Amino acid sequence: MGDPTSLRMTTVSCAIACALLGACRAQVTGSAGANAPGTPSGAAGGVGTSTGAGGAAVAPQELTVGATGIHRLSRIEYDNTLRDLLGDTTRPGFAKLPEDVADPFDNDYTTQLVSGALVADVEALATDVSSRTLADPTRKAALVGCTPTGPGDKTCMTSFVKSFGRRAFRRPLTDDEVASYVGLQTFAVEAGDFYAAVDLVVRAMLQDPSFLYRVEVGTPVAGRPGLYQLGDYEIGTRLSYFLWGTMPSDAVLDMAAAGMLQTPAGRRAAATMMLADTRGADRVRAFHGFWLGYHQLPLDPTLAGELTSESDALVTRVVFEKKADYLELFRWPETFLTDDLAMHYGLPAPGSKTGAWVNYQAAGSPRRGILSQGSVLAAGAKFDDTSPTLRGVFVRNRLLCQTIPPPPPNVMVDQPPAATPTGCKADRYAAHRGTGGCAACHNLTDLIGFGLENYDRTGVYRATDKDAPQCAIAGDGQVYGSTAGATGDGKFNGPAGLGEMLVDGGNLEACVVTQLFRMAYGRRETADDAANITTLTSGFKQKGRAFDQLMVDVASDPAFIYRRLEQL
Repeated sequence: MGDPTSLRMTTVSCAIACALLGACRAQVTGSAGANAPGTPSGAAGGVGTSTGAGGAAVAPQELTVGATGIHRLSRIEYDNTLRDLLGDTTRPGFAKLPEDVADPFDNDYTTQLVSGALVADVEALATDVSSRTLADPTRKAALVGCTPTGPGDKTCMTSFVKSFGRRAFRRPLTDDEVASYVGLQTFAVEAGDFYAAVDLVVRAMLQDPSFLYRVEVGTPVAGRPGLYQLGDYEIGTRLSYFLWGTMPSDAVLDMAAAGMLQTPAGRRAAATMMLADTRGADRVRAFHGFWLGYHQLPLDPTLAGELTSESDALVTRVVFEKKADYLELFRWPETFLTDDLAMHYGLPAPGSKTGAWVNYQAAGSPRRGILSQGSVLAAGAKFDDTSPTLRGVFVRNRLLCQTIPPPPPNVMVDQPPAATPTGCKADRYAAHRGTGGCAACHNLTDLIGFGLENYDRTGVYRATDKDAPQCAIAGDGQVYGSTAGATGDGKFNGPAGLGEMLVDGGNLEACVVTQLFRMAYGRRETADDAANITTLTSGFKQKGRAFDQLMVDVASDPAFIYRRLEQL
């Protein structure tokens, strides 16, 4: 005979595994109801046409949609979901789950690899989260939603399993799933404690693939092999993780149950409602943090927090408060500073510890727009200084959506350019740029980076090179190619000049749309998505470049409710 405690824990683990197995089988097989997982409401062996935002009919046979796979919740999505599902605000997933690849977003399914460490972390988190939830009387009562008459109260247990399961899995449970999870009540009877089974159900569901993954099955589109129209709850889930970065609310699930999300008009209404929620504004700010590289700044935590708050305030002001032309984000004449941050920048203090809006011109500063903020200027730090090369790559990749190939494997990227007689950075990089096979790429990047050199890796203005007062910084930059601004030569000075040039160049809108598409779909675009992105870009320009309306347009686009099978 083994140790009783160990034997009981093994039995519990087996019970959870059986519940998970039953749930997985139910998820794969589905059921025949109109709102079963993966079945569009009202679908009977096929799908009909969708209507675009303008009312024009779009047949599924006419759509081109890039292939996609199954998405796992990112660390941030996991923590946001725990917050909304269980009221857990400790953000344990960010601390314990494997770090997500951010390129620039953290939800690209192609980077989400499964490992033994992930499985172990998920199990440990589920146990810990359930324990802490049930230790809080208020959260415990809200979780169950009914008062059990005893350990064997099957009515209360069934009610809890159905209501909690609907929210955790973002869809109603099938009959088989309900039976599997309610079956865990035998442990409550054995222990003489109703909540012993509640604990097992929560732990099991938090490890279930239907919780950890956004499973999209859908219904095959006639005449289009590999194309599937998503079911109501699948659309609600895709919509919610796009606009909120978290699970659907009961209101969104109810809209899904009513079939409202199958139409562009219904999704527009839902998206408008969701963006008015605080989670919508949070998601817009998160998008910019990932896109512009400041979601995790490698700086002192206090300074990093102030810089992030400065950028968040500007995004909020342009997108929500002023509802301005979105491109004004890159040339906005004011910024939000606390006295400490103003001192960091060397600007006049606004007289506020919590922050106030400061006009750059009145403060005697040439800065303008978000590219002038320390949060964005932190991109491309290297060797305890700025790297003109990395800053140029950042502009090409993030703001122009161009791909700069990685350096050859024989290039020593961890060593700075060789010294020159003057010792000045501009001369060192010029010598490096003028020789060898690296010149072509470095001409595309370094000249951009030198236009930002007057600002160090924390956004502080400087007139000379770091530790080299004899080396004056001109701050002149140039962008070669068709991205040049109105003058056609692509020349600029400083981040304000770069912002103006990008706005005038006419390519920024398409890149903004492309980056938002990547976050919305959790993958990189393909040739099959080109027409869709072009249409969204045209609408963005025609509607006054309102960013919140662009998000609504992405959500209501006909392609949003389809997936194409990934070719393995």
